[in-house]
Formats: sequence, structure tokens, C-alpha cells
Amino acid sequence: MTSGELADATIVFDLDGTLVDSAPDLVRALNETMDLEGLPHAKVDTARLLVGQGARNLIERVAALHGVSFSGERLDELTNELVRFYAADIARETKPFPGVLEALDTLSALGAKLSVCTNKRTALSVQLLETLGMAERFSAIVGADAVAEKKPHPDHYRAAVTRAGGTVRRSMMVGDTAADVASARAAGAPVAVVAFGYCDIGAEKLGADVLLNRFSELAPACRRLLAARP
Repeated sequence: MTSGELADATIVFDLDGTLVDSAPDLVRALNETMDLEGLPHAKVDTARLLVGQGARNLIERVAALHGVSFSGERLDELTNELVRFYAADIARETKPFPGVLEALDTLSALGAKLSVCTNKRTALSVQLLETLGMAERFSAIVGADAVAEKKPHPDHYRAAVTRAGGTVRRSMMVGDTAADVASARAAGAPVAVVAFGYCDIGAEKLGADVLLNRFSELAPACRRLLAARP
């Protein structure tokens, strides 16, 4: 194995549920938002299955569990409140998943560019990764508001690759939801999913090329999947 083995590769990561376990802080902000409407608090384990499509979608889906729906205008207002609550203490309990930092170091040592493709807003994504001391590891951080079409649209994935200085032909996705898989697949890229993420169906049912049980498996998976691509 040489230090430049992945020198032309770009590894794209989802954020919540893939790189970091952010559910406790997302649920804290969600429940502060639910208080504004007098709705019951969501449990962390329940909300873990609903994270991944952005704050607005999270509010909508959790409210629906209680038979409540909001007008578009009110949903926008509540989304802004959730973002405000969340940003005020963005990493109180959020931590990288075990082995993440070591896996990123290994990929960087192999020469790979690293990028983030997330349905979280870009500013929040940067704030979170900076607070955790991780932001400088990534050549690009592309949130849902930085593109015209977010995941599962392939343009979101393509933007995360090209803005990091890579090419889609020599890239792959690492995520935890159907949106991650669909975005990469539609762009023609291979994808690995983590078994411990925020998926509302079994991760093994997502149709990824590789299922990762721990991050120590990531670098070998990247080498194997990218070796099969010209």
C-alpha cells in the first residue's frame, strides 16, 4: 500500500448519522420547538429514524406522529426556531462515531480528498464540524442550501465531489440513508452505508455496495470499490 493509492479519489460523507452521532442535540432542539406548539417530546430513539431530510422535514414528520400538520408558513417559522435552538448549543452531546477520526486520517494518508454532502444547512454543518475540530479535514462541505436540488438528487452528490476538486468517476459515497444511496447511485458512484446510522429501514436493505459495521472497515472498502473503477 502506497501513500498515494487514493490520490485521485474523493470520498464523500453524509454528516448526521454517518460521521457524527448528533441525534441527542437535534432532538433537544426539536423538543424545544415542540414546546412552542404544546406537543409531546420526541424520544431520541424515535427521532434517530426520522433524521436525514433536514429540519423542516423532521418537524413535519414528528408532528404527524401526533396527527398534527402545519401550514407552510408556520412550518417555516418553526424550522427557523429549531435551527436557532440547535445552533445555540450545537455540540452539547454530539460526538464523532467511534473510529471516524482514525478512518479520516487513514484516507487522507492514502491521498484521498474528503467532502461532506448533507441535507443539513451548510452554515450549521460548518459550525458543527468546526466545534468538533473536524472541519479542516474536508475540502468541501456542501449543505442542502448550497445546491438547487438536495439529496436524493444526484446533483448534490456531484457538487460535493467537484467542489472538493475531484471527479465523480473516481469518487464514492459513505452514508446511512436511502437518500445517500440514491444520490450516489444516480450519479454513477459506488456507495457504502454504515450499519449504525439513522436509517428508518434496515441498513442492509438500502442496496449499498458495502455495509460498514465499524469505521476500521472503510479504507479497505474504498480501496476495493475504487479499484474496480477505471
